[in-house]
Amino acid sequence: MKKVKDIKPTDSISNLLKQFSQAGGFTAKKLADGADIWKQMQKDKDCKVFFSFPACICATGTRGVIKDLVKNKKVDVLITTCGTLDHDLARLWKYYCQGRFDADDKELHQRGINRLGNVFVPNECYGEVLENNVLPILEKLYKQKKEWSTRDLVWAFGEAISKHKNREDSIIYWTWKNKIPVFIPGPMDGSWGSQLWMFWQNHRDFKINLFEDEQELANIVFEVKKSGALMLGGGISKHHTIWWNQFRGGMDYAVQITTAPESDGSLSGARTKEAISWGKITEKAKHVSIEGDATVLLPLLVNA
Repeated sequence: MKKVKDIKPTDSISNLLKQFSQAGGFTAKKLADGADIWKQMQKDKDCKVFFSFPACICATGTRGVIKDLVKNKKVDVLITTCGTLDHDLARLWKYYCQGRFDADDKELHQRGINRLGNVFVPNECYGEVLENNVLPILEKLYKQKKEWSTRDLVWAFGEAISKHKNREDSIIYWTWKNKIPVFIPGPMDGSWGSQLWMFWQNHRDFKINLFEDEQELANIVFEVKKSGALMLGGGISKHHTIWWNQFRGGMDYAVQITTAPESDGSLSGARTKEAISWGKITEKAKHVSIEGDATVLLPLLVNA
């Protein structure tokens, strides 16, 4: 057995994570293991890297970490929720503000400010700016074709904002630029989805074809030699990632960051080892579940 070593002052995140691996201590050790598995995924040229995450963190500065992963082609497939487009586009055109968990929510409502944890989202920076900008884009795209998969539609929006001065801050822009597919299995569950519904009121032949998304996901998992995933939280994004990978016999690498408890049986709380019983992660896979807040742990893991 190896000795537990004390953590000492250091001048880099990489050196800190190396010490975490020797500290033998709780989440720190898991984070170091996760960083090591992440590096192995990056080095394995046969591995297709899936990245699943919830929308909420895109309302924070963690959006920049995700954007850099896409910009630098560190991931091959994104699976996320509708709200990712909400926040990514809204922050392209407007801004969110730093807030407080203990704010008076009645006062915020009266002032037209929505609270997302300790982030303040003014109405004019969310619903209003999305309605003003999404519908005109849809009008132009509708002239190109009437039926879209979510992957195609996300790329079309990435191209539509490609002349915006803040485009390089956008996750969507870089997915289009680098041709990294984005799948949104629940496209109606957000403001962007509501804009699609509003557009459909006057364009009844406008369609979202989820079968095309599923076919492309099938093609990806059946063709790759190996697969791995970095999964933040759970829900539909995580499940769609592990669900499709079960059809190829499971993933070869898996790193999950979650704040959810395992005891309630939720998918968000399910540890990666549980997925082995379903055949969604292989028995020989290198995997780890890391308990903690992704807005803290993801920047550490990636920068290490």
